[in-house]
Amino acid sequence: MDRYAVIGNPIAHSKSPRIHAAFAAQTGQQLSYEALLAPLDAFAATVLAFRDTGGRGMNVTVPFKLEAFELADRLTPRAEAAGAVNTLAFGADGILGDNTDGAGILRDITVNLRCPVHGRRVLLLGAGGAARGTILPLLDAAPASLTIANRTAAKAAELAYEFSASGAVRPTGCGFAQLAGQHFDLIINATSASLSDAAPDLPAGLYAPASLAYDMMYGKGETAFLAAARQQGAGRVSDGLGMLVEQAAESFTLWRGVRPDTHPVLAELRASL
Repeated sequence: MDRYAVIGNPIAHSKSPRIHAAFAAQTGQQLSYEALLAPLDAFAATVLAFRDTGGRGMNVTVPFKLEAFELADRLTPRAEAAGAVNTLAFGADGILGDNTDGAGILRDITVNLRCPVHGRRVLLLGAGGAARGTILPLLDAAPASLTIANRTAAKAAELAYEFSASGAVRPTGCGFAQLAGQHFDLIINATSASLSDAAPDLPAGLYAPASLAYDMMYGKGETAFLAAARQQGAGRVSDGLGMLVEQAAESFTLWRGVRPDTHPVLAELRASL
C-alpha cells in the first residue's frame, strides 16, 4: 500500500490524516496516510527515512516549510514563487517540492464561496510566508488591483516589488494606516493576529458593498478578524477551513492523478468543529 504522511512539530492536532483518508475512500485509492512528528533538528533525516522505507509523498506543515523548500531537488513555479514547500512527491527523478496553499485558498474563494477574483479589488493583509504563497495565484486570477498591507509598511512594499512583473496587474504595498479612504471587494487576512485572538488595526470603511472578508485561520467560532469585518460592513465573512481542505485536494491530485470532491469532506469537518 502506498504510504503518505504529514510532517510537522507539533503534529498531533493535524486534520490531514482524516482529510486524506476521506479522499482515498471517496476515490477508491489504496493508500495509508499518517501524522509524523519530526524533531526540530532532524527534518531532512525524517523525510528521507520515510521515503527510503517506501513513502510516496508528504505534506509539510509548521515549522518545516522553508526546510522542505531547501530539501527539494525540483520546484514547481508556484513553490518557487512562494519560497516555501508544503507538498513533497518522491519519484525516480528525486524530490519534487510544491506549494498548494495559494491554489487552495483561491479555489475555496472562487468555487466554494463563489466570489470571483477577476476584476475585483483585492487586499492581502500580511507580508509573511502565508501571504507570499497566495500572491501568484491571486495575480493569475487577474484582479483589478492587488494591495499588500502590513504592519511594517516596508515589508509589504518589498513583497509587492518582488512580484511586480508576475502578472498583468502590478501589486502595491503599504502600511495599514495608508489604506484609509480605499475600498476593496475581497480582503484576505494572512497575518498571525487570529492566533492570539486579535484583529489587524485597520482603518474604517475598507469594505465595499457585497465584499468578502476571508481569514486563513479557522476555529469553532468567528475569529477576531471576521467579527471586526462584520462590524465594519463586510458583506460576507469566511474562515480558512475550506482552504485547508482545498490545499489537501491539490496535494492528493498531484500524488494520485485524481481530484476528490471536497464538498462532503469540508461539510463533515465543519460539523465536527
